[in-house]
Amino acid sequence: MINLQEVKYILFDWDNTLAESRTCLVTTVNEILKKYNLPDWEHQKTKRDPNLSFRDNFPNIFGVDNAQDAYKEYAELYKQNVGKLLTTFPKVKETLEFLKSQDKKIIILTNKDRKLLDFELPLLFDRSLFDRIIAGHEAPKDKPYPEQAWFALQGWLAPQDFTPEKVWIVGDSKMDSDCAFSAHAQAIRIGKAIWGDEKKLSADIAYFSSFEKFFNFLKETK
Repeated sequence: MINLQEVKYILFDWDNTLAESRTCLVTTVNEILKKYNLPDWEHQKTKRDPNLSFRDNFPNIFGVDNAQDAYKEYAELYKQNVGKLLTTFPKVKETLEFLKSQDKKIIILTNKDRKLLDFELPLLFDRSLFDRIIAGHEAPKDKPYPEQAWFALQGWLAPQDFTPEKVWIVGDSKMDSDCAFSAHAQAIRIGKAIWGDEKKLSADIAYFSSFEKFFNFLKETK
């Protein structure tokens, strides 16, 4: 059972955890796929490597020769779309504010492109809610590897001092929980995975069907 009194660092995934960005992502990538005369995302997503970020999957989706240009086009169009399509989930903001009031360190840990993250984050939250923000390609390795979590807590906690009691990694996907397990942190999953890669959750994962359930649990265990 997770214990709010013991945890000191809580690392949150961004896409489909703090932000409902899937709608914007799928809408945008379908427009780019159409431009390259490729099938839509429902077909192309079968080519993705679940251990790679969306950005790093572009060679698999668009082909090696087109990947760089396709991603640039995607990123520009995403920024045009995000203002009208990006939302969050019920009780996310309240959860972050509550954890802040309990003197917990709150970190964003995402494989997302920093330029896109910095563009969309202010649309949903005050940046001051977060003590640190780590985006894709900033650590020696991204999730699901432990290096991203260790990098996120540099200067606060050494890798050998990670414990599931002190550090939580909260996300929606197997990539997030695999990162938690490999870093020796507590894996917490909320809702359904963005791409549905996993049939059954490990018993070591603390699972909540919604952020509202997570929020209520935290308030009750204060």
